[in-house]
Amino acid sequence: MKNFRVLLEATLKGFIRDRLFQFLLVCALFIFLIIPALSLFSMRQVQELSVTLSLSAISIILLILTVILGSTSVWRDLDRRYLASILGLPISRTSYILGKFFGIVLFIMTGCILLGLVATAVIALVSVQHPSDIPVRWFQIWLAILLDGLKYILVAAVALLFSSLSTSFYFPFIATLVIYFCGSASQEVYEYIISDYGKTLSVVTHTVISAIYYCIPNFAAFDFKVQAVYLLPVSVQGFLFTGAYFLIYTSIILMIAVWAFNKRELA
Repeated sequence: MKNFRVLLEATLKGFIRDRLFQFLLVCALFIFLIIPALSLFSMRQVQELSVTLSLSAISIILLILTVILGSTSVWRDLDRRYLASILGLPISRTSYILGKFFGIVLFIMTGCILLGLVATAVIALVSVQHPSDIPVRWFQIWLAILLDGLKYILVAAVALLFSSLSTSFYFPFIATLVIYFCGSASQEVYEYIISDYGKTLSVVTHTVISAIYYCIPNFAAFDFKVQAVYLLPVSVQGFLFTGAYFLIYTSIILMIAVWAFNKRELA
């Protein structure tokens, strides 16, 4: 347990000292500073646009951080020859993968909260200067931010899985992005093929698309931005289903990652 905690702390410190993280932090501050000005391009929905831009900025920043951290977590230790020293300690390969994962989770949630606080300040400023007929409901905004954080924890698990299989940085990075974009669009594609328009597709095409839909993560289930912007009702059942989906899918991916890393031969 002590060595696991040391590994977790070392992972977090490594992320914080990374120059890429510091660069992204500066870029994030710059983006949020210009959101009030960009919101003015919508003369009738300034407040709504500020909410949309703020939530989108959080999503983009978390995506970049998650994919890079998840893709480089194992590769960096291999490249710098730290992995042999780490595994030489009384720490199992399973603990190593889980330590890396929970380090990324803490980093993502900390970044999510900090970005959410900055976004809250920006939205509050814009809503005072340009009030809208639609009030700001902070609960739904923070719910959207929280679910975004859960989505990127799932993305991190996918990236860590590919990182556990590969000795390079490029394969986990590219594969994770492919899975992310496919998973973000899978719901719309599936709804198309089960509609009347999808009846023109062949049985093979329909089967293949359905199989892909059920195999890859459905990241669209975590998107509550529209509800936050326009105060659309949030289904409690849908929220609970999304939470259960997150726990089950993330657990399965982590189990596969641990199994693959335990079977892997390390030079």
